[in-house]
Amino acid sequence: MNRLVINADLGNQRISRHIYGHFAEHLGRCIYGGLWVGEDSLIPNLRGLRQDVVDALRAIRVPNLRWPGGCFADEYHWMDGIGARAQRPAMLNTHWGGVVETNHFGTHEYMDLCAQLDCEPYICANLGSGTVREMQQWVEYLTAPAGPMADLRRQHGRAEPWTVRMWGVGNENWGCGGSMRPEYYADEYRRYATYCRNLGDNVLYRIACGPSGADYRWTRVLMREAAGRMQALAPHYYCGSGSSSRSATDFAEEDWFYQLQRALLMDELIRRHGAIMDQYDPDRRVGMVIDEWGTWHAVEPGTHPGFLYQQNSLRDALVAGATLNIFNQHCDRVQGANIAQTVNVLQAMVLTEEDSDRILLTPTYHAFEMFKEHQDAMLVETTLDSEDYAFGDACIPAINASASRNDAAQLLLTVCNMDPNGERQLRCEVRGMTVNRLTGRVLTAAEMTAHNTFDDPHSVRPEAYIVPEIHHGTVKLMLPPRSVLAIKAE
Repeated sequence: MNRLVINADLGNQRISRHIYGHFAEHLGRCIYGGLWVGEDSLIPNLRGLRQDVVDALRAIRVPNLRWPGGCFADEYHWMDGIGARAQRPAMLNTHWGGVVETNHFGTHEYMDLCAQLDCEPYICANLGSGTVREMQQWVEYLTAPAGPMADLRRQHGRAEPWTVRMWGVGNENWGCGGSMRPEYYADEYRRYATYCRNLGDNVLYRIACGPSGADYRWTRVLMREAAGRMQALAPHYYCGSGSSSRSATDFAEEDWFYQLQRALLMDELIRRHGAIMDQYDPDRRVGMVIDEWGTWHAVEPGTHPGFLYQQNSLRDALVAGATLNIFNQHCDRVQGANIAQTVNVLQAMVLTEEDSDRILLTPTYHAFEMFKEHQDAMLVETTLDSEDYAFGDACIPAINASASRNDAAQLLLTVCNMDPNGERQLRCEVRGMTVNRLTGRVLTAAEMTAHNTFDDPHSVRPEAYIVPEIHHGTVKLMLPPRSVLAIKAE
């Protein structure tokens, strides 16, 4: 029997809204054609930023947006992206398709995007091919009240400094960011971070490149050598695709199970990396910011292999929901996360049709929308006993959940039923609050491969879920197969 006990009056950790962060890289059609269309486009825009996409992202309360990469960050030179667009030098995007990057979307355009989204900027700066001076000057250009870089910023139309708190010092420096050993990167991080200074009222939250997946040695070296100079460490983890088919929409139950099994490994990674961090940081001053995570399928047939354009099915929504529940449960250490990526790349929120004004919202988008009330709410204590979902000789828990209570004393419970074949009953007991009203929504579909298309953009979307009556603090929820649920108690 599946049983969940929610102690609504027990909890002392807030779920940082930054766990629900996003990521936009100069990759494929994420920036150009996704977020940016230019002022002269016939597609409705505000100062070149595509308004239907901006409106959709505002609706899920994007808390921060990581930019300009990714691998692109460690070959990006920010001064190429300021000033008159017609005079900005182009570059070759060697990581993603070998296409020419015009630099028409640069620092000012990005900061305008963050303002339109009402989110915090999270800049990932170039340690791999850049210089200390270049990074130092970018901090000054953005945040200094006075000085040569502030004067340059004023020449380009911005008098007042911006607030830019989140600052990544390099990206994947064990790989595309320089193929460095952890000892070498730790020294480089210490050097670069020294010159990333707090200026005026701006206080930096310096984020060091973390490990790839289960590289526990990287975490140990970085914490041992550089923990005192960082505010966060940023692991990356992609749960891949199916074991027999990498297609985003043409897969069997074997691939469904493999994907979710891989996604649930996030819990183990956080626990084991967190245990190492605790050895060097017992007070948990250093946060964990998992600033790249998600699925990674084969590109859609006929699209550029270097643009990473993939569809997004109900399976991806289950990955998102399960992962966000895991992040919530570890909010004492996990202070931020960024799903990869926002538009038209990997596990995107939004897909745009090329050279068209049509967009669609993906199942993953809907999962984020259903979970948004967890942002900055108090995690409450839960105890879950779940039956297994078995496939072949392997099994995973059938049910995954988390719960939080906001400042208005409303409780949000989010639950995933990982079983694609059958509904599961969950006996849910709420303690520590009087429940007067229960409402719910559910995200599911008739097929596990269900996805939205430009011709049928609403095939997978949340629907009302009729919650049974609660008696003496207990309610029996029937969880549809392959579903994500959000239940609100007031």
